[in-house]
Amino acid sequence: MNRKKSTLLFILSAVIIFLCAYIGANGAKIGSYQISSFSEAINRGLDLQGGVSVVEEIQGEVDTKTLDRTIELISMRVNKMGVSETVVSKEGKNRIRIEIPGKFDSKEVIDSVVKTGELKFVGPDKKTVLTGKDVKKATAYLDSDDNQPKIRLELNQSGVKKFADATKKFLGQKITIYMDEEKLTDPTVESVITGGTAQISGSRTLEEATRKANIINSGALPVTLKTVSSKTVGSTLGATALPKSIKAGAIGIALVLLFMMLYYKIPGIIADMALILYIVLVLGVFVEVGATLTLSGIAGFLLTVGMAVDANVLIFERIKEELKTGKSIKSSVEAGFHRALSSILDSNITTIIAGSVLYFVGSGTVKGFALTLIIGIVISILTALTVTRFLLRLAVDMGMLKKPSYFGVKRG
Repeated sequence: MNRKKSTLLFILSAVIIFLCAYIGANGAKIGSYQISSFSEAINRGLDLQGGVSVVEEIQGEVDTKTLDRTIELISMRVNKMGVSETVVSKEGKNRIRIEIPGKFDSKEVIDSVVKTGELKFVGPDKKTVLTGKDVKKATAYLDSDDNQPKIRLELNQSGVKKFADATKKFLGQKITIYMDEEKLTDPTVESVITGGTAQISGSRTLEEATRKANIINSGALPVTLKTVSSKTVGSTLGATALPKSIKAGAIGIALVLLFMMLYYKIPGIIADMALILYIVLVLGVFVEVGATLTLSGIAGFLLTVGMAVDANVLIFERIKEELKTGKSIKSSVEAGFHRALSSILDSNITTIIAGSVLYFVGSGTVKGFALTLIIGIVISILTALTVTRFLLRLAVDMGMLKKPSYFGVKRG
């Protein structure tokens, strides 16, 4: 009964693994639900599809909050351009990297995205009643009375009288807040505000209120940006790089799978099944976290494939050592995993530490390499210590691995 159960579980596991791999490679349609393939779902970086990369530096001293607000403002402008898969990220203490795939005019990007920005409050008569210079601070919060997200607006001395006059004049009407030409919000004036503090309602979530508050603060705290580097990656280069990268990766993975199958035979085939599931899981995580895949990211991914295989090699060699001492196959498998555990964890944890340093200290493509490396290593530990072990146990229980020679061990 145990043998039949193990056989059924092994076949079911194999079917699930190869079905996931097929859907990941080709996509699927289940009723009205469409599952995209990995090639369609994973965001492609600048070097794989072409575009513009710009690094801006804030002039003068700047604190973290001001830098974050500036990034929020630039992100808003990038989204306004209607370009997907954009990246606006912080580099160091006062630099911002902007990567926009599909755009090839760096001057247009610089002119439209990194200008200082103009915040203005406009009345129903289309006249500006306040500017960013009149705003002291904007803060998002949840109102304890109605549990609704709101923005607390605090004005400086120059804005108090202007706003008092405006709210008196436009009582019961809307005052619209603009960042450049983009309408941010248009609250209705419910009372005359003379104390220099106002509440702005209308946000659907606290996250939305926080985003608006950050943009208002960005307008109130303008910074001067200087372009320190700009790079344009041609669409032809990007289009050529992607298929070549995929081809090289496919050949490399195929050679690894073939090596494991020829050298370790049945255990190698089981390791290949775990490796295929590993690849599906890693690419699935890339989709879920919205990772942007670059050439360096592909290199990091392929490196983790090699490390995932290395974990299986360590396990199989430990199993062979146990078999040579005369232990049973089942005992050798358990002992082999136990003995290989420390070596696997040591090598992978040190690599994770190195990848973490690269991610937090590095920039641009280095971050992409580090992120794929860390994700890949964590999942490789999971698959080597759980999936491979589970499949090997089933193979032993069902009689597929009943002789030491199947592991390459000959007993006299």
